[in-house]
This record gives sequence, structure tokens and C-alpha cells, in this order.
Amino acid sequence: MNAAPPAADPRLLHLVVGGHVDHGKSTLIGRLLADTGSLPEGKLEQVRANCARNSKPFEYAFLLDALKDEQTQGITIDMARVFFRTPRRPYILIDAPGHIEFLRNLITGAARAEAALLVIDAKEGVRENSRRHGYMMSMLGIRQLVVVVNKMDLVGYDQGVFSRIESEYREFLGRLGVQPGGFVPVSGREGENIARPSAAMPWYTGPTVLETIDRFRADPPDAEKPFRMPVQDVYKFTQQGDERRIVAGSVDSGRVSVGDEVVFYPSGKKSKVASVEAFHRPPLTSACAGEAAGFTLTEQIYVGRGELATVAGQLRPQVTTRIRASVFWLGRQPMVKQKDYMLKLGTARVPVRLEEIHRVLDASTLVADEKKPRIDRHEVAEVTLRTSRAMAFDLAADLAGTSRFVLVDDFEIRGGGIVREALPDRLSTVRDQVLLRNFKWEPSRISAEQRAEGYHQRPTLVLLTGTKAPGRKRLAKDVEQALFALGNVVYFLGIGNVLYGVDADLTRGDENRTEHLRRLAEVANLMLDAGVILFVTAADLTQEDLALIRTTVDADRILVLWVGADKTTDIPHDLVIPDPDAPDAVAQIKQLLQDRGIIYRPW
Repeated sequence: MNAAPPAADPRLLHLVVGGHVDHGKSTLIGRLLADTGSLPEGKLEQVRANCARNSKPFEYAFLLDALKDEQTQGITIDMARVFFRTPRRPYILIDAPGHIEFLRNLITGAARAEAALLVIDAKEGVRENSRRHGYMMSMLGIRQLVVVVNKMDLVGYDQGVFSRIESEYREFLGRLGVQPGGFVPVSGREGENIARPSAAMPWYTGPTVLETIDRFRADPPDAEKPFRMPVQDVYKFTQQGDERRIVAGSVDSGRVSVGDEVVFYPSGKKSKVASVEAFHRPPLTSACAGEAAGFTLTEQIYVGRGELATVAGQLRPQVTTRIRASVFWLGRQPMVKQKDYMLKLGTARVPVRLEEIHRVLDASTLVADEKKPRIDRHEVAEVTLRTSRAMAFDLAADLAGTSRFVLVDDFEIRGGGIVREALPDRLSTVRDQVLLRNFKWEPSRISAEQRAEGYHQRPTLVLLTGTKAPGRKRLAKDVEQALFALGNVVYFLGIGNVLYGVDADLTRGDENRTEHLRRLAEVANLMLDAGVILFVTAADLTQEDLALIRTTVDADRILVLWVGADKTTDIPHDLVIPDPDAPDAVAQIKQLLQDRGIIYRPW
């Protein structure tokens, strides 16, 4: 006996329909629309008439296959999204492609789905894409899955055929850790068990497809989830005395209101929302999921594109440079180690490398290869990725939208995936200290912009590194003196000033190198907050050293100068000064500062 129908739910549910090519996904959807009266008036008759004129047998799939090329090829190439409503609630049905060449489109569709129907042809049985689609849906975190065994009319509505398919595919899903919500035997063409129980299959007493989808649970509305807004840009208006700085972006989830304390990650900086702005509209009191929004802050802090805006007291995002992720690869060239890719998540764009491949899976058989050194096209893998700098994100189990990313190679999207776990890195402790510092920071009444305007300069940390040589310190002091003569607020800080001052309690061995650099960076951060251009000399800084300093000081406030003819470390640089005693060495540094807008050019 069927259970009582669930109560009405006004929330929209995104439902993806997947399966192997020609197993009847589009027919299933077309039949659902027709049998429930959800088609536009006259649409069914129009399609029937078109088929008659062209001497083609009518198929319910033609209701969705609107593109001429799709009907010619007989396969669904793009995804059809259709609005659908039952007495219980509204749906968006997504007809996902089954052909392997269109797997990219399946991922796009399934990524927005809360539940799935997976269609298997009773006559053909479980095929490659039946397994592949099941795996992809499980990888994307879709846990509400019902299997529809279609075309039962072609096997004489044989219960044995249905039972064999159910047993085989249930075992497969179990290996994925997926517990299906049920198996429904149907005939899309004949309408059996679609919207009404089937008299042809009295041995089946479970729910119809229509009853099945009404039992799926809709996710909470995005507006009720924790607030997330990837920062697109910060806009400043200078005309007519308008001093607003508007933090702009699209709200991915949650809601932000005037008076909310917002925290930006990965920096950890915080302020309060002073106003919510909209283009050509009066000021608002709040902005919620799905809206393009902007807001001003009560205290002006420096944030930039790629930061993730959150509301204090809600679920905090993860921040690290190492993630464990499930990735799918679509590039013709394999994904390999020792190659730089670009990871795009929200508005963040971060160089990334494949650090470790834990296992590569054949998505059809689920055979795992734990020794494979690459990820080939159409393969799925569990991997560890390392980004060049810390980024903010959520885990797939917490907030799906801000856990999904794409991988770019040679300016083309070659793959993507979801974050499963945030892994510790070498700077985890330092980052936590910086996040706490920024959260507890007591800002001055004088903003950074006011200091920059008053001093006619942008605060910057200029790191002069290179092999141990006396000329580096002399050059730093020469530049400091030249800029001071021009009226700039500058300061020279040698590493010894820190080692024998704020680091006096530490021994000067390699075991304390990280803490020495952290304290140096904290001193630099204070001086930059005061509006100073700071020159620091330190020998043989590496890329890892710079990463630590950038964790403590805003990365775009740092310049790196390599002083010396031979570069002996892997640190990236903005300028090389081969000879610190060259007559134009000071002029070269001054020119760089002018080109970067740190000091003003002379009239």
C-alpha cells in the first residue's frame, strides 16, 4: 500500500534526469509533462501534427528536442530545462545528455540538482553511462537518487528482468556509498507507472514516478543558508564629493543586512555594513541570494576581488592552500603533476598544481588505480591540489555552491570538481594567528586612503633580497634617503633590527626561521598600516618565505627586488638589480615605484 502523499511544499526543486544514450530520458520527461497537463496549450497537438506531416512516428521526446540538429542526430546534445509543477510543489526538470561527448553538459546540469532520476533501458540493461552518470551524481553530492527502469513494454513487463537490473545497479550504487530511494519499472511510451499505476505490472506496488519525485526533499532556500558573496570588485566614486567605497558581487547564498558584521576571507578582515546599494535604486536594507549587490562599510578596510564575504557568527569558510578534491577531467591532454593550472572558484583565480593523485577511477567500472601518474580525459580522480596562495571556500558537505571549482589550462576549461576536505599546510598556524589578529584589529579613525592622500604615496613593503653582500643594505638606505628628500614617509628596516629587538627571546638558528619571518611581517604590517613605505633587507629569501610574509601582509602591497647578478633562490621578483653600486640603481627602483603608482610621478 502506498504511503500518504507528502504535504505541499512551495520550494522549487531542481531535478536532473540522466542515463545512457537512448534509454528514454527525454521521453520520460515528455510523458510526465503530457500526462499531468503541464504543456502549453496546443503543444502536444502541434508536435503530433508535425510528425504526421513529416511521416514520422510521434515520440514524447520531441516535446523537449526543440533544436533541429538534435532531432536529426537522434540524441540530446544540450540540456533542456523545463518548469514543471505537481500539486505538491514546482520543479525545474533538467534533461541531461547521455552521450559521453556531452558529459561536460551533464556536469553543468547535475551541479545544480538536489535530486536525480537515473533511467535504464530494461532491454539493454546497465550500460557504461548508466554507471558513469551514477558516479558523477554521487561525486557532486546528489544523495537523493531514484532509478527508473524504462521500456518495460519491450521485455513484456517481465518482473525478472526488472529484478536483475535492480540487483546489479543497487550493488553498484552501494559501492559508491549511495542508497537509492527506489527502483520504478515504467514504460515512457505507454505511460505505465509515470503518472498513474500500471495495470500491466501488478507485481509492482511501489510509487509511480510522479509520486516518487514528490517525496524528494527540497534544500532550504538559498536565502536561509550562511551568507556568501564572492567579491567581484570594490568601486569608489569621486565625483561630487561621493566618498563611498562599494564592495560589489553576486550573493551566492544567505542574506546580508545593514548593521551586520561582515568578515572577509582569506584575509579575515572585518567591518560592519553601513548601507546596501543598488544601481539606479534607492538604498536597500538587505540583499539576499541570487541578487547582484553592493554594500558600504562603516570602517574602510582594504579588500579586493577574490575575497569571500561572510557574516560573523555564521558557518566560517575554510582557508588553506591545500585541498582534497574530487575532480573530473575533460581535457584532451592529461592532467599531470609539475604543471601549473588555474583554479577558479567564485571570483578567486589562483594558480594550482596537482600535488598528489590518491586514485584514478574508471567511472564505468569503478576500478581504482592508485598508482596512475596522470588523469586522462573523462576520468575521475581523488586528488590533493596545492594553490599558490590561500583561498576561501566551503566543503561540499556544507555549502555546495562555494565548494565547486573549474580547472583552466591554456585559457580553456579542462575540468572541475568539488572540495571534499581542507588540508593543513605549512602556514596553517600563521594563518590562524593572522585571522585572529584581523578579526580583533582596532582600526584608527584615519583610514588608509586618508593616509595615502595625506602622504601622497601608497604604503608598500619593498623586500630587497639576494646573496649575502654589503651592497644590498647600502642600496636600500640610498633609496630611503632619496625618497625622504622628496617628502615621502619612508623607513629602512634591516633584519638585524628585528633579530636583536622583537626577536631577542628567540635563538637565531634555522629552527626559528619561520617565527623570525612572521614577526618581521607583523612589524611590517603595522608600519604599512601607518602609511609608510618600508624597505627591508634579508638574504636568500625563498618563495616559501615570501608565502609566509604574504600571509601576514596584503600580497599586493609587497614588491620583491633581487639584488645581485646571480639569482640563487626560487623567489619571484618584480625587479633585478645586478649591481647595487651601479649609478642608475636608485633611479631604477624609483621608476618601479612610480610605475606601480606607489609614489607620484613628478609634474
